Amino acid sequence: MWSVHPSISCKITIHLSQCETIPLDFVFVIDSSRSIRPNDYEKVKTFIINLLQFFEVGSDATQIGLLQYGSVVQPEFSLNTYTTKTEVEQAVRNMKHLASGTMTGLAIQYTMETAFTEEQGARPKSLHIPRIAMIVTDGRPQDTVEEIAAEAREAGIQIFAIGVGRVDMNTLKTIGSEPHSEHVHLVANFSQIETLISVFQSKLCGAEMCDVVDHQCQHICVSSPASYRCKCRKGFTLNPDGKTCKAEDTCAVVDHGCQHICANLPDGYECRCRPGYTLRPDGKTCKNMDHCADGKHGCEQEFMSTEDSCVCKCRAGFTLQPDGKTCQNCSDSIMDLVFVIDGSKSLGPANFELVKQFVNGIVDSLNISRMGTHVGLLQYSTKVRTEFTLNQYSTARDIKQAVTRMQYMGRGSMTGSALRHMHEFSFSAKEGARPNTPRVSIVFTDGRSQDDVSEWATKAKNSGVTIYTLGVGKAIEQELREIASEPDEKHLYYAEDFEKMGEITKKLKSRICTGTPHEAEMRSHLDFFSKISLTYPLEAMSKRLETLENQLVHK
Repeated sequence: MWSVHPSISCKITIHLSQCETIPLDFVFVIDSSRSIRPNDYEKVKTFIINLLQFFEVGSDATQIGLLQYGSVVQPEFSLNTYTTKTEVEQAVRNMKHLASGTMTGLAIQYTMETAFTEEQGARPKSLHIPRIAMIVTDGRPQDTVEEIAAEAREAGIQIFAIGVGRVDMNTLKTIGSEPHSEHVHLVANFSQIETLISVFQSKLCGAEMCDVVDHQCQHICVSSPASYRCKCRKGFTLNPDGKTCKAEDTCAVVDHGCQHICANLPDGYECRCRPGYTLRPDGKTCKNMDHCADGKHGCEQEFMSTEDSCVCKCRAGFTLQPDGKTCQNCSDSIMDLVFVIDGSKSLGPANFELVKQFVNGIVDSLNISRMGTHVGLLQYSTKVRTEFTLNQYSTARDIKQAVTRMQYMGRGSMTGSALRHMHEFSFSAKEGARPNTPRVSIVFTDGRSQDDVSEWATKAKNSGVTIYTLGVGKAIEQELREIASEPDEKHLYYAEDFEKMGEITKKLKSRICTGTPHEAEMRSHLDFFSKISLTYPLEAMSKRLETLENQLVHK
């Protein structure tokens, strides 16, 4: 049992058996700023001398260095200056208070770059002698400390950070080593700093090397009398750096997440894919390079492998059906088709150009000819304007050129007036409507109509016109339902914005194609009526007319 050094006035008595410490290179870094009063400065010196009692000082034991700092760094003595405890104690008593600034970051930099060099007495790293710095400060640094403290710890210096008074705990944590519970301490005043003596007694006396050195062993640290070594857990081997470990079979011990194959590498692992697959950018999952290779696509005509699936395609003149597999030949469909296009100011010139592309996309899928499908188009805003009639053009090229030339009206939105014009004029014989030919209208709008749509939509549908409605953006669902033919799911389409019209265009092409009689069917019915006489039973004629009506209107 023994007390603190007899020459030092101290309030505590430290009870301890023979203190056996491993050799250390230990540097005190003492804040000597003007905020520390002279009597508090003396208490710091007392704390240092009391702490020295735990060390066996010598060139083959623990070496002590000390520097103090204010606005500049003042080294008091190096690790190799003194070889006895008595010499170190006397040097501490002789220290003079600097009473200037608080350049803590500068002091840490000096500690790392100078105090722990072999020229200043630090023993070679190959001997694994722990390098410990104890920083005592009472105020906020006037320079940055976080980066230089991290650099010092990375260089192998274990840092204890002791704060006194109003020191910011977060600042201390940026200085001290991990774990902070072992390396960072804060006391209320300099009178209480002596309470830390017992704390450091347990850390320094009888401590094993692995407990006091920043060993950086990835798995296990094994202490020896004056050194340590790193060891790996079962199934791992030590890397050449002597600290980190690698798995003998990495794939067996890590959660690799590989979808297909995990392959071991000298420095880890990598995911690989089975033949016919390629690795995705996530480095773990695989995608099929040819999703159509298994022959299970079920496509009627053509198919194409995309990044994620196999998709069906149709040859020119055919349209893919809603089942996504079969194709419908639209090249022999016959109809009189009138587009009713919203040209109101809410649309905007750029979107109007997209609408023109939409119209031309539909035209491309039709059999445009003198004996085939005829197309007319009217644009409406506050007024209604016929861009071209059903009998004006007989080729797809001429129709698409006329659509491209259309000028944007850009005013109000009188959809009801447009439907009236379509009903009264667009499907008249004068404008090219043909008898016994399906009448179809595609109405496009992007907002609420400024007039009633129900009356003239109903009249047009009752007269035999099949109406498809396409609404975009702020189009009103109730208005679209009033305009469209029934059932809604076959005749009403909606897109949130103009960029999403492409998918709707495909569906509309398919629906128009399947919803209109083809040339062979029409010719069959026309031949029938050309051959009947006035004496033909009215009942048979009525049934045939009913069949034709169902195909033209309700299909």
